[in-house]
Amino acid sequence: MNVFVSDLEEETTTGDYDLEERNALRRVAGLSTELQDITEVEYRQLRLERVVLVGVWTAGTVADADNSLAELAQLAETAGSQVLEGLVQRRRTGVDPATFIGRGKVDELRDAVVSTGADTVICDGELSPSQLRNLEERLNVKVVDRTALILDIFAQHAKSKEGKAQVELAQLQYLVPRLRGWGKTLSRQAGGSASGAGGVGLRGPGETKLEIDRRRINTRIAKLRREIKAMRVIRDTKRASRSRNAVPAVAIAGYTNAGKSSLLNNLTGAGVLVENALFATLDPTTRRARASDGREYTLSDTVGFVRHLPHQIVEAFRSTLEEVAAADLVLHVVDGSHPDPAEQVRAVREVLADVDADRVPELLVVNKIDAADPEQILLIKRDWPGVLFVSARTGEGIPELRAAIEERLPRPAVELTAVVPYDRGDLVARLHRLGEVLSTEHTEGGTKLHVRAPEGLAAELEPYKV
Repeated sequence: MNVFVSDLEEETTTGDYDLEERNALRRVAGLSTELQDITEVEYRQLRLERVVLVGVWTAGTVADADNSLAELAQLAETAGSQVLEGLVQRRRTGVDPATFIGRGKVDELRDAVVSTGADTVICDGELSPSQLRNLEERLNVKVVDRTALILDIFAQHAKSKEGKAQVELAQLQYLVPRLRGWGKTLSRQAGGSASGAGGVGLRGPGETKLEIDRRRINTRIAKLRREIKAMRVIRDTKRASRSRNAVPAVAIAGYTNAGKSSLLNNLTGAGVLVENALFATLDPTTRRARASDGREYTLSDTVGFVRHLPHQIVEAFRSTLEEVAAADLVLHVVDGSHPDPAEQVRAVREVLADVDADRVPELLVVNKIDAADPEQILLIKRDWPGVLFVSARTGEGIPELRAAIEERLPRPAVELTAVVPYDRGDLVARLHRLGEVLSTEHTEGGTKLHVRAPEGLAAELEPYKV
């Protein structure tokens, strides 16, 4: 079995350098983040430090509410902050339209902020512009919602030009409706018109700072969309080239921090960044692997998903996520050590449906079984028959996973027998790489091959067919 691995076990990989660089750039706690007179864009670039978490429990069990807040704490820590306290409010009627949480809970939250010395409050949900403004006025500290927190983590971890553009687009789309200002009371766009809204008292210098910010952001959004569209053409061209060469594609998808990058490294020796943090991988990595019968296929690592993944992220990363929709097989990786793996699977399948990837054949793989509760493993076996159990860290179950991938790879379309002249060794090599060689025999006239080959390659074999 031929799989690409490093010659030296201890060889330093690009992932090691990436991790070293990321750790060297951790945020420094204790810097002031009090509200100040800066531009709105600067203000919304989160400077998280000491935070208090708050969630609203409207449905489900207590365990569901606890898991959601625990995940929010992980997100906050990944962003570089220190979590001081977490509060959850039980509301049967949904979130409060004015302040997200009830009036009494706002007072309790303010007391928690004062007593802990927190400088930021993170809400476990997406806040409307009015909720954001009301909470900041009542609490007198910066308020951040779950969407802004995820966007901030994406901004920290994006490295490629495409990744940075996608994250910036998502951030600006989130920001536009939340720009703060005095609105129409300071607008002077009417000029000196004597009719309608113009006239005395409305002649002025032109746009307000808020209007200028909004116009600049909309201009930037339009430019980013053009850039991402151009990059998408490049991605589509590469994908079409792989498809033309009949190279099967396997996409590794799953919840964030489920171990997708570790699995890619284990299967191909890719050496990409591995970190025990949410959204460590944003820029997709594609590597070639070889099946035991010689066929080549590609394995692609993709961005991780999370519950309530912001729709701005899904839209901005649509071209990247379409790698999954164009694959021949989705390797759906689940964290076996997570307290609620079923919820992870539901959240991932929800996002896959958004990008039309739910029709691609799926192979469910439970990772981290070395750290999982044995009772949890038994429950998973009962609920998901046929699931594979692996540990990317110890290598347990990896041979079975390789065999399962090979079994599900699409077979070449045309079966034939041909005698290929010895001076066409290049054709034989391509057959081994792209087709499935069922038998080989060396004869006087050349190499006799019984093969399954893609249609294009089968056409080249037509002169030698027997």
